[in-house]
Amino acid sequence: MVGVFLSGSSGLVLSLAYEPVGKWWLAPLAVASHIYALHLTKYKVISAFIFALVFNAIVLHWSSTFVGSLPWLILSIGLAIFYTPLALVSRWGISIYPIIFIIMEEVRNHFPFGGFGWTRLAYTQADAPYARIAAIGGSVALSSFVLLIALSLFILSQKRLSLMPLVPALFLLVPFQLQSIGTTEVLMIQGNVPQFGLDFNSRAKEVFNNHLELTKQEMLKDSKVDFILWPENSVDVDPFLYPDVSNALNSIEKPLVIGAVLGKGEKLLNTSILWDDKNPKIYIKQHLTPFGEYIPIRSIAKLVSPLVDRVKDFEPGDGANAIFTIDNVKIAPIICFELLNDSILHNAAKNSNLLAVQTNSATFGMSAESAQQLAMTRVRAIEHGRNIVSVSTTGYSAVIDRDGKVIQKTSMGTAESIRANVDLVEGQTPRDRLGGWAVFLTLGVMILATRRAYR
Repeated sequence: MVGVFLSGSSGLVLSLAYEPVGKWWLAPLAVASHIYALHLTKYKVISAFIFALVFNAIVLHWSSTFVGSLPWLILSIGLAIFYTPLALVSRWGISIYPIIFIIMEEVRNHFPFGGFGWTRLAYTQADAPYARIAAIGGSVALSSFVLLIALSLFILSQKRLSLMPLVPALFLLVPFQLQSIGTTEVLMIQGNVPQFGLDFNSRAKEVFNNHLELTKQEMLKDSKVDFILWPENSVDVDPFLYPDVSNALNSIEKPLVIGAVLGKGEKLLNTSILWDDKNPKIYIKQHLTPFGEYIPIRSIAKLVSPLVDRVKDFEPGDGANAIFTIDNVKIAPIICFELLNDSILHNAAKNSNLLAVQTNSATFGMSAESAQQLAMTRVRAIEHGRNIVSVSTTGYSAVIDRDGKVIQKTSMGTAESIRANVDLVEGQTPRDRLGGWAVFLTLGVMILATRRAYR
């Protein structure tokens, strides 16, 4: 049972690689420790499950905020099951560990209910010296590099030499060119909410007024901005149905991108809108949050939480990425949970020169959720070679450059604004030129790198 205990300890260490601790170098050490634990124990299925349960439960503890422990535990246990195939190392050799891990990570990004890839290893690595690998092969390649380093550390512990990371490290030598075609002045408004929790927007008009008043204050100070960006749910009523809301939005005499909830019969639409009450440009969120914006298997979900009946289902967009054009600025809106979707980010970056992430963290209070999402956004900036302006109702809001560096950032739970002069970037990273083939290229490189490894 020593191996099982070591697996749990490895999971604990891995959780510290994620925000709010966020020490990137702990990830390969933790995974190497788990490989050693699997090598040590005959209880490999239990060992893999315990490892995954510990780190997922710690990292995702924010999911219990305001809804209780049962949904959090079900989520953590469900995700941990995806790691049990790591026990196959007993049959195929320890060198298969990275390949099984990355395959299951990719499965988890798509299944079930559209996937939940929040704990992807890549999202711990924004500060790693090799994070640029994400621009070559995507987040999947960055996760894979962590796994190959971990396997190499294990092999070295067995007094054998491993040069495995040298193969994917050649990715760092792949040249690519992105160019700045100018800059844009953006004003980002984090208006805050009256209260945290599931009822954060029970006073939707107050949330709207928070953002409106802060915008007016900032415009009185300095109106020299190219556009203004509000977060998801900043207008949590349909502005086309309420003349006082639309008139207030019209009073802001600058291009304004808002996050609004529109009605469509019995359904709701989570949207980003380049505001113009006569000719608006509307993007409808494509990848909805399961159990947050819609309830799969509702009859069963009711048995888990009595809060299910309070969730009215949203309807997803039709798969089209809208681009908001303001002079020479081509803005691709990304709404919150869509950050987890590789294809949405790929299409958005391909057609834009600036990414705008609109999010709302009010339902998770002052938890680590917002910091983890910011880390994810930093990796996406590297992967797609785009500067990102990310704005939240409650924080963190930030400006992130294409190298994943945070240029400006707000605090949590406050009303703040950010003014930034942001580069507009053209050109594609190799990852975006590869598109969906990035996953297959990465798997091929991993097989090549591990085929002569320790067995």
